[in-house]
Amino acid sequence: MSLITVIGRGHSGTRAISHTLYASGVFMGHTLNRSGDKVPPQKLYDACRVMAKYVKWKGGLEWDFSVLHDMDIDPEFEDLIGEYLADVTGDRSEHKGWKLPETTLIYPWIVRMFPDIKYIHWIRDPRDSILSGHKTDDLSDFGIEYEWTDNIRQRRAISWKYQYELMKATPKPKDWVLVRFEDFVLQQQQALANLQAFLGFPLGRIIVREDAVGRWKTDDKSDGEYMFDFFANAMAENGYEVE
Repeated sequence: MSLITVIGRGHSGTRAISHTLYASGVFMGHTLNRSGDKVPPQKLYDACRVMAKYVKWKGGLEWDFSVLHDMDIDPEFEDLIGEYLADVTGDRSEHKGWKLPETTLIYPWIVRMFPDIKYIHWIRDPRDSILSGHKTDDLSDFGIEYEWTDNIRQRRAISWKYQYELMKATPKPKDWVLVRFEDFVLQQQQALANLQAFLGFPLGRIIVREDAVGRWKTDDKSDGEYMFDFFANAMAENGYEVE
């Protein structure tokens, strides 16, 4: 039996892997929305707000996550996650898991609660990720402090940065794999082969749209900029060219 979760910001294309897992016989929860999210999400949202109390904002684009790795996990958090995942953990399917982008906001404590499950780290070019809105655009909705701005794309960019830095700061779990959305779309056969080797069972193939890659190139910037200087290091680390 295997338990799987997907770690990736909203609008990073995580629905593609959720739909792939579902099509491959993985139990992803009793109720999914069209994005492949396990719903209702409120218990996990509340868990995000519990963990956020222990994150220290240092100003600007810096947060201190260090206490999360050693302190006792808040019992309220454990109870909320237990309630959210009750249908998954209680199911008898051979392969099961869940996908909800907000899981990324609590990644450090999820890793500590579930050290032996398989983690799929999902990333997408941030210039594409921030073109559309998502629940996590305003981090304060989840109790996370940051320098608020009325520039919506800048808020999305800050959220992307926060989640990326949180993932980097978290000690890697025993079983994890990194997948770029662009590779999954443009080189799906190879990406599926890599995922199958990691997961240990065959995966179905879903329809993907190549025009989902590089959408920022045709954006007219009517909603604001899509490139921010603080994306540069993360983009370089993940093989995205900065133009």
